[in-house]
Amino acid sequence: MRKFTQHTGVVAPLDRANVDTDAIIPKQFLKSIKRSGFGPNLFDEWRYLDHGEPGDDCSERPLNPDFVLNQPRYQGASILLARQNFGCGSSREHAPWALEQYGFRTVIAPSFADIFFHNCFKNGLLPIVLSEAQIAQLFSLAQDENTAALQLTIDLEAQKVISADGVFNVDFEVNPFRKFCLLNGFDDIALSLRKAEKIKAFENNHLLANPWLLKTL
Repeated sequence: MRKFTQHTGVVAPLDRANVDTDAIIPKQFLKSIKRSGFGPNLFDEWRYLDHGEPGDDCSERPLNPDFVLNQPRYQGASILLARQNFGCGSSREHAPWALEQYGFRTVIAPSFADIFFHNCFKNGLLPIVLSEAQIAQLFSLAQDENTAALQLTIDLEAQKVISADGVFNVDFEVNPFRKFCLLNGFDDIALSLRKAEKIKAFENNHLLANPWLLKTL
């Protein structure tokens, strides 16, 4: 997976609480056996005015002009701002896949559903928990149409969220092991492969100690 060290991007404010994984990537798109191509169907029922199905050409579908990701101000956004309990519902890993494949690198919210939260780290997406007061301040800044679109810098090493003008500058907490994995781009498979030589040595020694296993291979 992609490393996450420091990222600067436009913030898209999704002003809804309890956004579940079926809203993030509707169930009909889970039919795909591939692990790619989910970005165009992120928030499908909110982004488009028609019903989407796998294989549809999303470039030809009518957009919902009221949905935040379709508004010119938030085009190219790579930081999603949300309300409490983001990612609730079913445990589908397709949800962080869709967010990451759309272009989001981080989601900031006051709370996350537990399984979704951990799935984000496994797929290179950084979920950041901030206080309700800090989230409210970010929404105010992001939705202020009298200013340019809000840009934030997320510094994972320093564990800071900083606005371009420095008005917003706060620390965030992150599990040290999850931080290590993101900084180095290690998913579960990559972590296992770091021990490839030890795994191979164990397998060889195990077969030497139990030669009868060779007959079953």
